[in-house]
Amino acid sequence: MVMPDAWTLRYDGFDPGQEGLREALCAVGNGYLVARGAAPESVADGVHYPGTYLAGCYDRTGSTVGDHRFAHEDLVNCPNWLPFTFRCAGGEWFTGPPERQRIELDLRQGVLTREAVVVDAAGRRTRLLQRRLASQAQPHLVALETVLTAENWSGRLELRSALDGTVANTGVPRYAGLTSRHLAPLGQGVDPDGTLWLEVTTGSGQRVALAARTRAHLAGAPTRLGRTEEFQAGRAAQLLALDLPVGTPLTVEKVVAVHTSRDPATAEPLHSARSLAADADDFGRLVRAHALRWRELWCRCRIDADFAEAGALHLNLFHLLQSYSEHSADLDVGIPARGLHGEAYRGHVFWDELFVLRLLDLRFPELARAVLRYRHRQLDAARQAARAAGRRGGMYPWQSASDGREESARVHLNPVSGRWLPDHSHLQRHVGSAVAYNVWQYYQATGDLGFLAEAGAEMLLEIARFWSSAAEYVPGRRRWSIRGVLGPDEYHDAYPWATAPGLDDNAYTNVLASWVLARAQDALDLLPAYRRDELAERLSLEPAELDRWQEVGRRLHVPFHDGVISQFDGYEQLAELDWAAYRRRYPDLRRLDRLLEAEGDTVNRYRASKQADTLMLWYLFSAREVRDLLRHLGYPAGHELMRRTTSYYLHRTVHGSTLSSVVHAWVLTRSDRRASWGHFRDALTADLRDVQGGTTREGIHLGAMAGAVDLLQRCWTGLEIREDALWLDPRLPSALGRLDLELRYRGHWGVLLTVDHRTLTVGLREGHQAPVQIRFRGTPTTVRPGESYTFRL
Repeated sequence: MVMPDAWTLRYDGFDPGQEGLREALCAVGNGYLVARGAAPESVADGVHYPGTYLAGCYDRTGSTVGDHRFAHEDLVNCPNWLPFTFRCAGGEWFTGPPERQRIELDLRQGVLTREAVVVDAAGRRTRLLQRRLASQAQPHLVALETVLTAENWSGRLELRSALDGTVANTGVPRYAGLTSRHLAPLGQGVDPDGTLWLEVTTGSGQRVALAARTRAHLAGAPTRLGRTEEFQAGRAAQLLALDLPVGTPLTVEKVVAVHTSRDPATAEPLHSARSLAADADDFGRLVRAHALRWRELWCRCRIDADFAEAGALHLNLFHLLQSYSEHSADLDVGIPARGLHGEAYRGHVFWDELFVLRLLDLRFPELARAVLRYRHRQLDAARQAARAAGRRGGMYPWQSASDGREESARVHLNPVSGRWLPDHSHLQRHVGSAVAYNVWQYYQATGDLGFLAEAGAEMLLEIARFWSSAAEYVPGRRRWSIRGVLGPDEYHDAYPWATAPGLDDNAYTNVLASWVLARAQDALDLLPAYRRDELAERLSLEPAELDRWQEVGRRLHVPFHDGVISQFDGYEQLAELDWAAYRRRYPDLRRLDRLLEAEGDTVNRYRASKQADTLMLWYLFSAREVRDLLRHLGYPAGHELMRRTTSYYLHRTVHGSTLSSVVHAWVLTRSDRRASWGHFRDALTADLRDVQGGTTREGIHLGAMAGAVDLLQRCWTGLEIREDALWLDPRLPSALGRLDLELRYRGHWGVLLTVDHRTLTVGLREGHQAPVQIRFRGTPTTVRPGESYTFRL
């Protein structure tokens, strides 16, 4: 059983085909770093993949594919702090697998435990118990405790503990042709007190230092070990030895400090690492302090829901909390789409924060603000990109990493055909609208006018300026068009009859652009007059430009066909795919684009979508808001439009992204709750079940993890945050009997929501904050601190 209870992830035995998945899901981290759950004795060998990733630790290098030379920036697989193995004197070093083992991840406390029995070639049996953590209390510390007990032998036991900086980025087979070496040795050694240390540098000049302190206890009492060292460039190891009596447990604690040259208040990372390792508490105290922090985190993430997949809910929250935390906030880092759990997408930041921040806004708004600060620091790079494209304002990159430049690949490998193909994904300009949406939603949830004045409004204005400059007037339509873009679908990157990439008037892109243009004006109106004048002067924002924004925002083209919103202009000219034939031919169509390309065809010819595109409108906005947005643009939009459009695209979508199930669960909640619940379960357990067919081993899908949790938080409670109020319209699926949440909203640290099939109760904890305006199905109610109010459904 993978999850025997709602707080434990368990794996028994050894399965070579599943070890990579287990290592990703059993990773431990704290927002500063994440370490995969690989066995300490393992190496990267195609079965195991040890990996430790530090937030923001990227390296820029170059690779050659065919005749193309290109630069790319990768999240670095940093030095491996885990290596630890043992042998009986005269035997072979234990390299795994053990005769039997059980691995358990305690989600409540963030501790990974391994119990195993090791039998060597001479039949000597050793019981092995290991615990590891990445401290939430001291984010620069990771620790491994190993307990060894001889079951049927006694004698000399030898241990080897190492720090390995010779590792490379080899965790994604598709990237095998790219440069993988990012670390170069600077030095290694041992201090008089036995602290082992290692320092390396990335190609970009970022130094990473590790220092390891090893202590041992025999039968609970401190014991001295014979100690020698082995050094080679980029690797430092200690050989330890003692006589082990049969049945007597030996406990070895390996506590490792990690620092880099980009850490705040760190002048010399090696000095900081050595000092911290030497002064660190023992493993027991580290566990207690770490568990206390996890208890605090779980209190702030309380979601009580009575359904069978509560374990997956906790697993998703666990990985979110250790991917981005208070320890990330001061590092100038975004939220990588695949967490800090592997090398997929080279550790880049996409639009997935659109799904993550909805959760953080109402749980950890200070973290949402930190993510937006990361985007604001990259605004100048967005301006440069816009100028290079002949536009104005800020054009945010589809993929970003350390400095805000576009990191999207220009070629990608189709593993089905083996061919390297042009990659046009950088044309997904809608990422800028996602940034703007995140800014506005953060303000709605927090009322943080200070952030809006300091940074948020500037981003909104520059993104609005970009959309205005990207729009071209089409006299024949008397409307504005945005050409040469890609929508969220990603499959379609060109017209089959065109020679250049890009599509015209993607509906999602255009409607969001109209929304951004309106919100930019709203943001200006909210600012104090002096700050509004400052920004207008700084950005050379004239009344005539604001007038143009209104004109463009009211007259952008949104294509329709057959009574539904077209995904893009000309969509109706594409052919229908023979779905029945392809489903007979291929059991899994999630990567239909690769299958078609391998056949010499292209998905650009067909009405087929990888994931929700047009339907994203109803994910971001209520049905009423979408109707209002379309009417603002001059298009009649009746109540049936959502149902027709949803049905049309649902039958043409293969859900090739884990995000697709999140969106479809949301959109279907009002029309088909049974189907909605099915998509929710698919999204919630996507990584646990590895539904993408082996991709989770390369990194979790953080957007889907957070988005699935947010379905419980906002979708079935009908929670919207707008117009200075909490709007609520609950409709629980039949499989969900009750839901209890505790949220943060505009200074309140305890907004309590309890929903069942008959009632909704809203309460506020005692405090001095202002009352909260509740709109239950549109009807206003005021709830004051210390009060609660129950509504009948």
